[in-house]
Amino acid sequence: MSNNKLAKSLRSLVNDRLLQRKANSHKGDYGRVLIVAGSQGMTGAAVLASRGALRSGAGLTYLAVPKLLVNHVDSMTPEVITLSIDKINKILPDAIAIGPGLGTSKTTKKMFQTLFPCAVPTIIDADGINILASDLGLLRKQKDYPQAPVILTPHPGEMARLMGRRISIIQKHREKLAKSFAKEYGCIVVLKGNKTVVANSSGECYVNTSGNPGMACGGVGDVLTGLMAGLLAQAFSPWDAAVTAVYLHGLAGDLAAKEKTMAGMTASDLVEKIPDAISKSG
Repeated sequence: MSNNKLAKSLRSLVNDRLLQRKANSHKGDYGRVLIVAGSQGMTGAAVLASRGALRSGAGLTYLAVPKLLVNHVDSMTPEVITLSIDKINKILPDAIAIGPGLGTSKTTKKMFQTLFPCAVPTIIDADGINILASDLGLLRKQKDYPQAPVILTPHPGEMARLMGRRISIIQKHREKLAKSFAKEYGCIVVLKGNKTVVANSSGECYVNTSGNPGMACGGVGDVLTGLMAGLLAQAFSPWDAAVTAVYLHGLAGDLAAKEKTMAGMTASDLVEKIPDAISKSG
């Protein structure tokens, strides 16, 4: 798809799906997101992901964290419904995001294997990717759930672990390797970095044009995961959710940098600019 056609498609999606709402609609109409994230010392990643989902327009955002962290996280974002990971079987989400700040302990790995593969559209990020890299057979098993596509959101280091390649090779052949991995495992790959690459198993590839070096700071990727999960929960197709989230995320980063400078902006600043990015993209 050409850049002009893609831009037109994105504007249409934002206008029709994010900027317009029926007068008699309710929160249940806008999707339920479940984010499984966080560990001791890494609660910020979980909270930032949940805030990204909130700013996507999702109707309900659930944040599942280790039991010992529930009370701590519960007070940080009042709009998010916080629960312990062992209670998530009570939730019926429209989309799941797994991984931000999750850790890679033996207990966490066992928990991951109880969640994935699953019958719900899933985004795997950060430590979720690191766990998956040690058992890619789980990703192949997800093909048993064709109604539940998977989006992986690795940075170059995580992509290197997934593919058993050096980071320098990943960076040199970003589009080629993203498309290759997506085709082999039947998933969507969002290879983050300068000009983030989105590739699917059909060979489509989108190279993002929004964003700036100020986004090279902690928590920014967690926000993207939440934003993408929120769009997925609102019945965006996996491809549309990935491409739209990547573009809006980059534009929000550009708006944050304009106000705060690239050196001074933070992931929280970016979150607060997502509504403006949506407005400007419609």
